[in-house]
Amino acid sequence: MGRPPRHDVGRLLDVAVELAADGPGRVTVAAVARAAGAPSGSVYHRFAGLPALRAALWLRTVERFQAGFLDALRGGPPDRAAGEAARHVVAWSRAHREEARVLLHGRSALDEDGWPAEDRARLGEADRRVRAAVRDLAGRLGVEEERAAVAVIDLPYAIVRRHLLGGGEIAPGTEDRVAEAAVLLTRR
Repeated sequence: MGRPPRHDVGRLLDVAVELAADGPGRVTVAAVARAAGAPSGSVYHRFAGLPALRAALWLRTVERFQAGFLDALRGGPPDRAAGEAARHVVAWSRAHREEARVLLHGRSALDEDGWPAEDRARLGEADRRVRAAVRDLAGRLGVEEERAAVAVIDLPYAIVRRHLLGGGEIAPGTEDRVAEAAVLLTRR
């Protein structure tokens, strides 16, 4: 039995998150290797190049976020689901500050157009899952989809963006205020 790899995919992506939180342009193969204390060959062994590394960074981050977000959207009575989904955006961002900053910078900052086709397809599927869940929530609430999206996506992200990209902390109680606002926005 061989020994486990010293520089596994998870560790390399953790390092990439740290770099990307301060600006996605900081994520290069050389920078990730240097920060991980790994030879560049270890990075290239696990990723087909910089576009694949950046795609893996984005996809892992967005899928981690979406797991709880989608659960919140689909759970319980629709007004409660709206509040819990908005709350999740803030709570997850507080708990995963660097990953949240990666998401706030946006996938285009990670050169999405150059990603391998299979990664772009995986991203498309993740986007479709969120759109479908928001559409379903809007139907259950009896409101237009745009209204539901503003309540559970746009509003909480704007608040998180203001705090995290501005270098500050998310104020205590923000989750409660965002959840309350989401519920109010989704009432007919």
